Amino acid sequence: MKREVERTGVFTRRALMIGGAQIATLGVLAAKLYQVQVVEGDRYATLADSNRISARLLAPPRGRLLDRTGVVVAGNRLNWRALLVAEQSGDVAATLDRFAAIVPFADHDRARVERELRRHRRFIPIILREFLTWQEMARVEVHAPDLPGVLVDVGTTREYLFGSSLAHIVGYVAPPAEQDASDDPVLALPGMRVGRAGMERRHDAVLRGRAGAVQLEVNAHGRVIRELDRHEGIQGQDVTLTIDAALQRAVLGRLGEESASAVVLDIRNGDVLAMASNPSFDPSVFNSGVSQAQWVEWTSNRRAPLINKAVAGLYSPGSTYKCVVALAALDAKVMSVGETVNCPGYLDYGDRRYHCWSKGGHGNVDMRQAIKVSCDIYFFESARRIGIDRLAAMSNRFGIGVDLGSDLPGARKGLMPTRAWAAGRGEAWNIGDTIVCGIGQGRVQTTPLALATMAARIASGRMVVPRLTAGPAVVAESLGVPERGLALVRDGMWSVVNEQAGSAPLARLGPLASPSFATAQMAGKTGSVQIRNVTREQREKGYKSENLAWEFRPHALFIAYAPHDAPRYAMALVVEHGNAGAQAAAPIAREIMIDTLLRDPGGQPPPRVQARS
Repeated sequence: MKREVERTGVFTRRALMIGGAQIATLGVLAAKLYQVQVVEGDRYATLADSNRISARLLAPPRGRLLDRTGVVVAGNRLNWRALLVAEQSGDVAATLDRFAAIVPFADHDRARVERELRRHRRFIPIILREFLTWQEMARVEVHAPDLPGVLVDVGTTREYLFGSSLAHIVGYVAPPAEQDASDDPVLALPGMRVGRAGMERRHDAVLRGRAGAVQLEVNAHGRVIRELDRHEGIQGQDVTLTIDAALQRAVLGRLGEESASAVVLDIRNGDVLAMASNPSFDPSVFNSGVSQAQWVEWTSNRRAPLINKAVAGLYSPGSTYKCVVALAALDAKVMSVGETVNCPGYLDYGDRRYHCWSKGGHGNVDMRQAIKVSCDIYFFESARRIGIDRLAAMSNRFGIGVDLGSDLPGARKGLMPTRAWAAGRGEAWNIGDTIVCGIGQGRVQTTPLALATMAARIASGRMVVPRLTAGPAVVAESLGVPERGLALVRDGMWSVVNEQAGSAPLARLGPLASPSFATAQMAGKTGSVQIRNVTREQREKGYKSENLAWEFRPHALFIAYAPHDAPRYAMALVVEHGNAGAQAAAPIAREIMIDTLLRDPGGQPPPRVQARS
């Protein structure tokens, strides 16, 4: 009996211990459940949602580029593209074969798709082809039952409504570089493009806009089940340019087949109204991808279609530069207005002979006459007296060899040499180098944009700064050059075009069908730039540059402004290997100025409001 009581006591103690342990365990579980469900319930709910909901960015529509009248020059259009979901396709190879039979599908596209399929999960859509035409998209939709896993998606793509006419100004967009995409998740979005050249690049930040977002419900494998919420992106801002698209087309039409560039400026505010570089290219090709064959064709073309010659082409200014030399001579007081220099056709200095373009010479000429007939000897002597440093200082005032502050990427400032510049290169500068610079040859290098700026500053006497982005008008400050000297140079430029024996009679304007400029006269200056030395032997044998191969002929230049009595528009023109400015450049410049005066883009009303596209 006693033993039985002891066994019962042991059992009771064990039962109590087990029961206590169970109660303790249940207590711990209850406390943990309370912690999870009550104390940290919100946090775990958020974590559950993050596993269930996938937030993705949406590419924003790109802002538009408009010309000065509000015409869209770079906009957006729908981009139909075919996608493939391998999981829904079954036999992917057969689906690709059927797709290729319906719409063009190149071998390299197929190879790309196969690579993508190996890299991604089978439920992730792969782009089969972008930029489907409406007809191609419709064919894919019609044959949808025969194309399991293929679906049509729509986005936007960049559209250049003026094609090659504005390619060098507007530029182009292209897919972002891999490094850019890794730094900015928005750039990794399908269909996202960034500006690579021209104003697309200059204003890329404001044109991109702000990305939207979409919330998708996904399963444990990341497969999309349904869309929960969507906020579209904010389209990028529109940017208005100073360019007149209609005038731009007219200028390119005047250049014809020439390898040439031209710039037209509004003298009052520096607005670039036209900036043509010929030949050009189709900017839309960069959006979809440049083929190897196309790239080879562009880069092997000796007329350089990819280069914007108006801002990046460097040329000696030739005789157009004589206007600045004249002003520098007056400023340095080494030449007076009425002083004459005898031109026998050459200038001997030291052991070298410098030749005038007129073999027989011009006789005694003063400054106005020297500009009119473009006498080299007069300006050789002027430069010798001025010295290169004082000549450079005056040249910089007129935009030669300095940064013009142009808002177009790729603009080059050229070169205006000085003694310090030569010393920095370990070179000795001698008087012969200065003499050659007096006619815009030698080391002096500039762009057509700078030449147009030079013409605008001569015409206005103000520090005109060219610009491509429209904005509030800015009154340019004075150049600080005496009006008497400017008036003399302007008069000389007027005589070049309008007086008998002037060097550019082919640039003379006739009566115009314009109420504002019916009797306008143009002032200008010719230039011809040798690109190879002419030996004494060649001169003695009657050297003629027009008999040379095209690539060895001199460049032909012309600068101008009009009307002469109330300057409104300035321009510069360079015809590569055109041989002579008076014959090759002046007639084209005349037609460009007529187009400008008749259209009068600087006098048109402000841009009108247009619906987005």
